[in-house]
This record gives sequence, C-alpha cells and structure tokens, in this order.
Amino acid sequence: MKYFHGFGNHFESEARPGTLPQGRNSPQKVECGLFAEQLSGTPFTAPRSRNLKTWLYKISPSVVQGRFTEVGHPTWISESTRGRFHKTPEALRFHPYPEAATNCDFLDSIFTYAVNGDLYRNSGMAIHLFSFNRSMSERYLYNADAEMMLVLEHGDVEIHTELGILELSPLFIGVIPRGMKFKVELKSGCTSVRGYLAENFGMPFQLPELGPIGANGLANPRDFEIPTASFETKAGNLELFARYQGSLWKAPLEHSPLDTVAWHGNYVPYRYDLRKFNTINTVSHDHPDPSIFTVLTSPSPVGGTANIDFVIFPPRWMVAEDTFRPPYYHRNVMNEFMGLIEGAYDAKESGFRPAGASIHNAFTSHGPDAEGFKKASSAKLEPTRYENTMAFMWESCFPFWPAEQALKKRDLLDKDYVECWQSLPRTFR
Repeated sequence: MKYFHGFGNHFESEARPGTLPQGRNSPQKVECGLFAEQLSGTPFTAPRSRNLKTWLYKISPSVVQGRFTEVGHPTWISESTRGRFHKTPEALRFHPYPEAATNCDFLDSIFTYAVNGDLYRNSGMAIHLFSFNRSMSERYLYNADAEMMLVLEHGDVEIHTELGILELSPLFIGVIPRGMKFKVELKSGCTSVRGYLAENFGMPFQLPELGPIGANGLANPRDFEIPTASFETKAGNLELFARYQGSLWKAPLEHSPLDTVAWHGNYVPYRYDLRKFNTINTVSHDHPDPSIFTVLTSPSPVGGTANIDFVIFPPRWMVAEDTFRPPYYHRNVMNEFMGLIEGAYDAKESGFRPAGASIHNAFTSHGPDAEGFKKASSAKLEPTRYENTMAFMWESCFPFWPAEQALKKRDLLDKDYVECWQSLPRTFR
C-alpha cells in the first residue's frame, strides 16, 4: 500500500490518471463519466483552520441505494437505552475480552462496554470491544453519529474506505471519519482479530497543543498516514449499514459504495504507528502528569478540558531521582477508561492483561496495587528501561456509564478488583 503523510493536510489522489478535475470541484462533466460528490465533516461556515471536507469522484453517487430499515444490534447499544447502563463510583476492571466463538465479522462483533456524554448533542463517546474471524466482504458501514478509532490487540486487517485502504496491526491505530463508508477485511493468513473501538461523538480528533514543549515532540504530524485512492467495481446483492442516532439501519445496494476513483480534501481516514510517539518524561524528579502522553485529543467547548484524550504508555526510560516511579495514588476530576495492547502496565503488573480494561470515574481513587507499591517503594533507583508494554487510556470530562451487558457477561467483570489494594499496610510511625 502507498500512503500520504501529514496530519491535517489537504491531499489529492487518483487511482486512474486524469480523473481528478483541475481548477474546479464540480465540472459539468467529470472525466470517465464519474459523479462529483462532497463529504463535509464540519459545517460549511466553520473557520478555515477547522473546516473539513473532501470531494469524491465516484462511479455511482451515494444516492443510488435502496431504502433503509432499522435492524438493531444485540450488543452495540447506545445511551438512548439508559436502562441498559448503570452509574457507579466503584473502580471497575474487566478480564480480557474473549475470542470470537462463532463465525462473525467486525460489525457483528461490536460489544459495548460504556458510554458517556450525549450523542444527540455531539458530545462524549462510546467504548466497545470486538473479536471477529470473518471479513465483511459484501457488507459496508458508515457511522453518522461518530468518528471511530480502532485499536487492535491482535490480528491484521485491511480497512477498505471510500478514499483507499488502511492496513492495521497491533500497535497501529486507525481512525475513520464520521459518515465515511468502509468495511473491515481480514488480511491474508489472519484467522482472528481482537481490539478496542471508540466512537467519538464530539469534535474530531486533533493533535494536542505542545505549549512549553515547543514545536516538536509527542505525535509528530509527518507520522500519520493517509491512504491513496483505490476503488471497487463489485456488483450484486450488497448491504449498506448505517449507525444513526444510536441505532443500526440497513439498505440494499447493487454496487460497492467504495467506488471513488479520485478525490481531494482534508476529511480523511488515517493510521498512526504508536511506536513513533516521541515520549517525553522527567530527567530529574517526580512523576509528570500523564497529559504528556497524549497522542490525539477531541476538545470540548471548555478550554483545556477534553471531550476525549487518547493517551498511551509506551516503552520508555525511567530515570526519576528519589521518586516513586509508577503512577501515584490519585483522584481525578476526569474519567478514565484503560486498555492494554501488549505486555504489562507498570502500576498493575498482575490482573490487568491484554484485551482487558478498567474504568475509573471522577474522583474514584485508584493507583498501584499493593504488589506494585511494595516493589516500586523498595526498587533501586537506577535508569530503567520499560520494554514490551503498550497501555492506553481514553480520558473524558464526562463520566462513563458501564453497560449492563459488560457488568453481567459471564467471566468478564473482575469482581475482586478492589481487593488488589486492601493489603496495603499502615506504616505510619
């Protein structure tokens, strides 16, 4: 696959030379009998710095499709069904999500863990896990409610979008813009895939401001990859699914909607290799705030308060002097969902495993377990390299409402999670 590079840039691509109009977006006749269609990710009048749109030149315009009927989804549930969610100040931890036991694709396998905010007011998010063993093939999806971020724990996929193909494997993330059609295919030789999925109902993800860090560091724009144009000419009895207002809808199609021969714009899918993150940490003392590990952020209307921050804890050196190096015990105004892609997390070396998860809502106390505290309190403070690890966090200003299905699914909820702190000794003298 070939990729463009650069977050937020304006790109142009054509799978067949000469099909991209020059000097205008909507000529009277597009080359090769294509149709011009604009996909807008922001209102037309959004400031130029935030305006997102892409012009697509398609074999068939998107209006050529059957009528939608609501079909529902048994495990992809939304905040519109509040009775299926619960609010709790408890610290929650979940065992690894099980591998797919039946034949299913990405769409079938989406399983909701928690929601927050209000999708009807374009705020907040929903978090899901998935595990599938079949390609979507003749089924396509777009999400009118949310931008979607995929974080793979294992397996290899190709995400076929209207603008081209994204290859994803563990330690890559993939982001699909709101409203863009796509399907998820297993790569050749891959038999199963598992991972995490976030729906972002708020402002699209952007790079965080760097402030005193300066012009470089954290996730650098050049490392984000955008697909180049490719198109399908598949025809037959196909299906288009739409996530709309918290429900799933289906319409028949006679042609693939991924038939964009050329395009230009800045409203694009992208991928990012988490191993390219330029980690910044202390070289003196104390534990910096985890905001220095932010890869992407979705701002809220309140400055400095994120609708979503996507934060990672990658391999790195720890050199802090006279400092307790794992995260300290804390109670935050923000709300945290954590996942683990590989290895172990330094504050929870046992009990928190890849494809597992935890939720700590506002002011819910949490931090290292008793075993981790004991180890870190007595460790020799020499330069230490943290290897073979990649934990991540979606942090939000809105409290997470855990889904009843996640709390009650057999063997998923770790009912003994709070016990990991209860053996902490009282050492006051």
